[in-house]
Amino acid sequence: MAVLMVGMVLLAANIGAMRLSLPMVWQAPHDSMIWQIWWNIRLPRVLLAVLVGSALALSGAVMQGLFRNPLADPGLLGISSGAALMVAISVVIPLTLPAVLALWWPMLAAFAGSLAVTAAIFVLSRYGSSTLSRLLLVGIAINAVCGAAVGVLSWISNDQQLRLLSLWGMGSLGQAQWSTVLASAVVILPAMLAIQWQARRLNLLQLGDEEAHYLGVDVKRTQRVLLVLSALIVAASVAVSGVIGFVGLVVPHLIRMCLGGDHRWLLPGAGLAGAILMLVADTLARTLVAPAEMPVGLLTSLLGAPWFLWLILRRREGRYD
Repeated sequence: MAVLMVGMVLLAANIGAMRLSLPMVWQAPHDSMIWQIWWNIRLPRVLLAVLVGSALALSGAVMQGLFRNPLADPGLLGISSGAALMVAISVVIPLTLPAVLALWWPMLAAFAGSLAVTAAIFVLSRYGSSTLSRLLLVGIAINAVCGAAVGVLSWISNDQQLRLLSLWGMGSLGQAQWSTVLASAVVILPAMLAIQWQARRLNLLQLGDEEAHYLGVDVKRTQRVLLVLSALIVAASVAVSGVIGFVGLVVPHLIRMCLGGDHRWLLPGAGLAGAILMLVADTLARTLVAPAEMPVGLLTSLLGAPWFLWLILRRREGRYD
């Protein structure tokens, strides 16, 4: 998958309204149009797709392992909606900030929203009977509240802010620049490494909190660390790309079918597969209706919704296998 991802990066960077090739780019002067398109437009977008896809898939794998539930997903549980609400507030009610802080402000706002929703869902799912229906209902309620709040903000926004919110709510990588790639990489890559460091403890949590405690795991601390790290990478992804759904639901299932449930392999496999899926989806979004562009979140939803329906239909005796 790592080799395939590198190949997809090189392929996606050359596909678009203007077809390019590596020899063409290599031979072009650095001040030529070909080089500027490849270096300043295509490559940042491709690298941002890798970061966002891997972050969303990895977050989904962590959520499913943490809640021990195959339908746990940042989008379904409302984590993405919480981050989206805070980013919408930062768009409609902007603050006068220094240039350096202004670059990080949407990411910080998204982190605050996603962390608050994550903590609320975790507490509510653990309070009383922790069932699939309860978890999904809590997520539906949070999605509804956040969606209504975003609707109110859209209603009071001006034309420019409304268009930005509409396009951003469907998910797009069209605003990719080197600054956004670097800003998101600074947040996502260390968090992903820290999550991988917790893979063994996440495996032990699958046995149950009591059993994991007897095996030497600080259960509450591990849960808090994984919640914060998962919220962090979701926040960074939502801040730079908008709401892109179902990646965190579909990809971990595919990798679990191929590699099993060991999170030492599942987590990096989900990250690589998420990057590949996002590269494919974004390339199709750029080329299917060229010279126009389709929001990449629409394509991932078209893939994820049938998969979610299939998971529901194959339910047997109250469990998803």
